[in-house]
Amino acid sequence: MKKIRHLIPLILVTTLAVHADEAAELAKKLTNPIAALISVPFQLNYDENIGINDGGKKWLLNIQPVIPIEINDEWNVISRTILPVVWKDDIIQGSGRQNGIGDTVQSFFISPKAPSESGWIWGAGPVFLFPTGRDELLSSEKWGAGPTAVALKQDGAWTYGGLANHIWSFAGAANRADISSTYLQPFVSYVLPTHTTFTLSSESTYDWKNEQWSVPINGIVSQIVKIKDAPVSVFAGIRYWADAPQTGPEGFGFRAGITLLFPK
Repeated sequence: MKKIRHLIPLILVTTLAVHADEAAELAKKLTNPIAALISVPFQLNYDENIGINDGGKKWLLNIQPVIPIEINDEWNVISRTILPVVWKDDIIQGSGRQNGIGDTVQSFFISPKAPSESGWIWGAGPVFLFPTGRDELLSSEKWGAGPTAVALKQDGAWTYGGLANHIWSFAGAANRADISSTYLQPFVSYVLPTHTTFTLSSESTYDWKNEQWSVPINGIVSQIVKIKDAPVSVFAGIRYWADAPQTGPEGFGFRAGITLLFPK
């Protein structure tokens, strides 16, 4: 019995250490857009001062499942989907409110399982635009495709890198504008021993047809927690619109959400 009583604290300490190691690994994987981890972020964004009279507001919920698919012992395909659910109010003068699903962006990254000799993690593949929006004010009504790529390096608690894609429209409603759009997402993250992550990033888009930039700068804090023994990441932060079209957002907005995690 004495031996058993001595073993109980050791078992508890070991269990806590295992949980801490799991949380640390998950926090690090979440800073990698092409990590071999099934995750489903629900990302809620709010922006205002939109439209000709700066009176418009927009809520955007991005549902972004990430699913790694093993090809062989050396390669994965990482599927990243962005399904937007949009609420708009007075964006276009006289249009009132709109809400519903927007257009879906689907990316596939072919990525080696192991980093390069210099420590870089990378992936590349195609990106597709699907006109899933049913409201003409929430959809481009265009089909699109193009290349996408990501490269990053993880050095201790730091992760830094960037993701990019370009989409050209190739089909869709003839009366809607064609699309030629470049997306750039540089990012840097730092993970604390408490599994709290600080991330600074931009999600810039350049519209080649109208020669206009949209440049939001995001500062986000995320934390790994457990809900009924299931690990999740909760996050929140602000963003500032450094540049936008004349009718685009201005000033500050915010982002908050939760990421469901499904480690192996």
